[in-house]
Amino acid sequence: MRIFVTGATGWIGSTVVDQLLDAGHDVTGLARSAASATALEAKGAAALRGDLDDLDGIRAGAAAAEAVVHLANKHDFASPALNNKAERGAVQAIGDELAGSDRPFVLAAAMFRLAPGRVATEQDRSPFHGIDSMRGGSENLALEFAERGVHTIVTRFAPTVHGDGDNGFTAALVATARAKGVSAYIGDGANRWAAVHRLDAGRIVQLALDKRLSAGTVLHAAAETGVPTREIAEAIGRGLGIPVASVPADRAAEHFGWLSRFYETDMAAASEATRAVLGWTPGGPTLAGDLGSGCYYR
Repeated sequence: MRIFVTGATGWIGSTVVDQLLDAGHDVTGLARSAASATALEAKGAAALRGDLDDLDGIRAGAAAAEAVVHLANKHDFASPALNNKAERGAVQAIGDELAGSDRPFVLAAAMFRLAPGRVATEQDRSPFHGIDSMRGGSENLALEFAERGVHTIVTRFAPTVHGDGDNGFTAALVATARAKGVSAYIGDGANRWAAVHRLDAGRIVQLALDKRLSAGTVLHAAAETGVPTREIAEAIGRGLGIPVASVPADRAAEHFGWLSRFYETDMAAASEATRAVLGWTPGGPTLAGDLGSGCYYR
């Protein structure tokens, strides 16, 4: 297939591109810079210059493709309104271009506040609707396009997609611990984060396209259902050789900044349905394994 990928040189996107190319697909990646375009072309992919605000470019990439994978996100947690607007605009542009074609559209989504107090499953529906909500309500918007002839597949990624080179939430926790001189968790640290290694996450996207799943399918990229945040903090403390301590909930924002709203949230998620429909068996290191390997402390 000819596949258009946004976020093609990002943390998850770069391994998705590798795995799609290995599976024999022709890949075009959205590239924000000349360096990103060069990196894609060196792999054997094509590059389309543009970013999330270039909706004409996104529409052109989708129009020329037989399938679209949308992984890009600004991740600007200091400006959520701008982040939400860009995400919703990109999904709207892709959906409008694919409407009526039955072409696959794989959307990256989050597990934030899916099922407070319990383990989320693929059957849970996102509570976020509209441009002013988390990620601009893009998951529900994409699923609405399934009723307009778009073969939408939602892939929700665990809050920590970990591995060597990670620059996401886990790397931010390590940076905070290093800066503060203490590896902290919030309250009793019993809230959990689902986790998945980067290569296992990329494999889900490749399988989601090759298996030709039913439109409206929701997948969970979660190899570990839930790692308590206290255990995450303890592993980071060992890795950095610093103390581990609890931070009261009313001081979490002061200690962790923007990260506190995610670190205090229980984001446990099962993936049994995903494993069954894809034949997916994660084989990468666990989060504890990566935190113990030294790759986060260079």
